[in-house]
Amino acid sequence: MTVIWELDFYSRPILDERGKKLWEALICESSTDIHCNPSNLFRFAKFCANTEVNSVWLREAIEEAIAQAPAPPDRIRFFRRQMTNMITKACEDAGLPIYASRRTLVLSEWLQERMATVYPTFDTYQPGDNPSVSYPPNTPQALPDALRGDRWTIASLAAEELADLAEWDISFGEAFPLDLVKLDADAPIPGLIIYSSRDLPLAAWMSGLELAFLKASPDEAGKSTRLLLETGANEAWILATLTAADLQQAAQAFEAAKQQAQNVHFLAVQSSPEAETFAGFWLLKELNLA
Repeated sequence: MTVIWELDFYSRPILDERGKKLWEALICESSTDIHCNPSNLFRFAKFCANTEVNSVWLREAIEEAIAQAPAPPDRIRFFRRQMTNMITKACEDAGLPIYASRRTLVLSEWLQERMATVYPTFDTYQPGDNPSVSYPPNTPQALPDALRGDRWTIASLAAEELADLAEWDISFGEAFPLDLVKLDADAPIPGLIIYSSRDLPLAAWMSGLELAFLKASPDEAGKSTRLLLETGANEAWILATLTAADLQQAAQAFEAAKQQAQNVHFLAVQSSPEAETFAGFWLLKELNLA
């Protein structure tokens, strides 16, 4: 089983004895098991003086985490684009593949928890807004011609219907523990199902991306709505362009349902509506990264 870690390295709202902000490396294990208890996942935290902030210190912290972990990571994800160069060098020097990703769900929840319950316990805590992660505007790309779906539909599943996800026949995909979001069993989770005669190549191509979330967004002219697949640090792909009023309303309803489900949703790829297997199925969550 592939072991994925999520990593953040940034300043925290705590001052050291010199009145300078402490930095911290946070490393945690990701999980593709929908039944996993997030509290059982490996976690590592280490503070760093601002005078020691460099890729060497971070590499040593990563190696310290590896020494403590049940198993070393096969790859690492990170979301903080301001730290791209330092994090990339530290991981590469440690011999680990590194990916910019907005799929850092366990780390995001952990960081919010520490912001609320850990950092305020320090005498030198400095309350204030969390540092934001700014993403420059992106230009959504068209899907490769050979990978465009034949048709698509917006669907919905109750959270409890995902309980046996591990038993579904899925060729490519990834999930996460629903305990991270605490949804009611009957909470509807919206999703997009793409039907394609080239379902396996499409799902395989998607599996090579760092899938982040789906979003319905107006185009630049405001005359149509695009269904976008956000990936990596700042990439986006156009899954469909909707001009008909009823389809635009369906896309707006999808966004509203997504918000009601704490931004949890899914993307699925099948050969046809009659298929009983999935070429791809990804459980997604749009994160407010900060």
